[in-house]
Amino acid sequence: MKTSSQILAIAFCLAAFPLWAANPAWLEGRTDDRYEITVYRSASCGCCKGWISHLKDHNFDVKDITVDDVNKYKLQYGVPGEAASCHTAHVNGVTIEGHVPAQDIKRLLVEKGDIRLLAAPGMPSGSPGMDMPGAAKNDFHVYSVDKDNRVDIFHSYSNY
Repeated sequence: MKTSSQILAIAFCLAAFPLWAANPAWLEGRTDDRYEITVYRSASCGCCKGWISHLKDHNFDVKDITVDDVNKYKLQYGVPGEAASCHTAHVNGVTIEGHVPAQDIKRLLVEKGDIRLLAAPGMPSGSPGMDMPGAAKNDFHVYSVDKDNRVDIFHSYSNY
């Protein structure tokens, strides 16, 4: 198994290859399941607002908290530096880092297991909140980190 640093380094390399496609998978497949989620973000970050809108579109009840220092919450919830993005969220005991699609969060909450963190490192162009009209649609991975800090690919997005 690869280390978290190796997997996350691969993710950043893959993000450099843009793809152009139709609607991404996360615009479809909405479920009626509702969850409360708390999002910690900077007041000035527009893509965070876009991700929050994406969550609301997928029936999440969002507690939107603007903070001066998002890193404080990353440390509190054990987000590795290689997994960092612009916002951190917490739902049902699980940490969500970055532009993770709502369907992945819901799948995790149903399957749960021993995963403590889902992360879409960086700010992948084309991911929820980063999918502005005309933006490149890059391949990206959503990673899971379990309670023993093992990293795995939870879901891959390519050619969407």
